[in-house]
Amino acid sequence: MTEVDTTGAWLSREDLDNARDRLPILYVHAIPVRVDDRGVVTHVGLLLRADSDGGIGQEVVGGRVLYHERIRDALVRHVESDLGPMALPRIPLSPQPFTVAEFFPTPGVTPFHDPRQHAVSLAFVIAVSGDCRPQQDALDLSWVTPEEAASLAARGEMPGSHGVLVRQALAHVGFPV
Repeated sequence: MTEVDTTGAWLSREDLDNARDRLPILYVHAIPVRVDDRGVVTHVGLLLRADSDGGIGQEVVGGRVLYHERIRDALVRHVESDLGPMALPRIPLSPQPFTVAEFFPTPGVTPFHDPRQHAVSLAFVIAVSGDCRPQQDALDLSWVTPEEAASLAARGEMPGSHGVLVRQALAHVGFPV
């Protein structure tokens, strides 16, 4: 793999706000899971975060894709930045999202809402096998059963449409929601 310098890919806050006003931004979301030796999902990892309004809720891993960054590299970067460098994500050889989520600043256009921007997110279920610890702005990381994750998502305890992503991910891996 050729290393690509992405340090120049970060936009200043002003440039990012300007871009968000004019075009969709590409994101990846990863629902981290633990699987048994048969590949069946046993636990779903949810991050506890505070939002800008002072609320606290559970979220999945995710963030922007940088200019000139491959999707798989963005997934690894976000998993490691949210769950730590020892998370050991198992990115498939040919990553395929379980959904493409369109986030709109206007509520109700799709089930996905982001008041800051129009964004498109490729969402993946990613098995992690290493030691995971909350990083960055995450307050905690909890591993819940798929049934518990579905219940949390259904009760609306996940902000920013993360509950919708979790329910879709669970359906994708064969859990009824």
